[in-house]
Amino acid sequence: MAIKTFKPYTPSRRNMTVSAFDGVDKKAKPERSLVESLKKNAGRNSYGHITVRHRGGGNKRKYRIIDFKRDKRDIPAKVAAIEYDPNRSAFIALLNYADGEKRYILAPLGLNVGDTVLASENADIKPGNALPVSKIPVGTLIHNVEIKPGRGGQMVRSAGAYAQLMAKEGAYAQVRLPSSEVRMVPMDAYATIGTVGNTDHENVRIGKAGRTRHMGIRPAVRGVVMNPCDHPHGGGEGKSPVGMPAPVTPWGKPALGLKTRKHKKYSNRLIVKRAGKK
Repeated sequence: MAIKTFKPYTPSRRNMTVSAFDGVDKKAKPERSLVESLKKNAGRNSYGHITVRHRGGGNKRKYRIIDFKRDKRDIPAKVAAIEYDPNRSAFIALLNYADGEKRYILAPLGLNVGDTVLASENADIKPGNALPVSKIPVGTLIHNVEIKPGRGGQMVRSAGAYAQLMAKEGAYAQVRLPSSEVRMVPMDAYATIGTVGNTDHENVRIGKAGRTRHMGIRPAVRGVVMNPCDHPHGGGEGKSPVGMPAPVTPWGKPALGLKTRKHKKYSNRLIVKRAGKK
């Protein structure tokens, strides 16, 4: 996947880059049976209160229904197109199943139009095929990993992400996640072989404020420039420092380094090695 740069015919174009969308069908309209309307809520909850700041506006989108479950077992499917999806960083692949059904999946690296994929216990170890973890060899790179069998893949779905199967023991397998955390996953949970495609997504530079506005992200204002009634960092004559031992949120909670994970989280017993710990 390549990155496209521009001549600096405007100041923002100097620093802007976009994906070249190699292998993506640029003229493809999404499959109508797999598209749903998407309502905007601009960070508001059902009471109309802002619960997530800096959200709102942006281009209108339709939601593409992605098959994270891969529950059409033992039926081969042919890749009809690789398409852009505005709702995620990864590209998506349109599959035409032998029985006539169509579905979208996350497009793995190396999957091309015309390839055949299969979700089965007996599938080959090649990109796009989905198998139970118990049938995947140790050391294989995987993505779209189920946490609970049958619920559908919930981990490792972003562009360029992959997990590695490290070991198998009893009813669980150990998987190293992109964060370097090693976690146990049930043996009968399904995972897809390969790395998620669009690996250059992390190298794209936005270049200008308007492009983030198109994504539905609104500006963030620093607390230091607010008044004391609006933020704990606010007030003071002229340009003043934070004025406290560590930065805090608008609600007075520590902004840096505060642990937010629940102590009684159910998955604590499934984590073999925490991210960043030796």
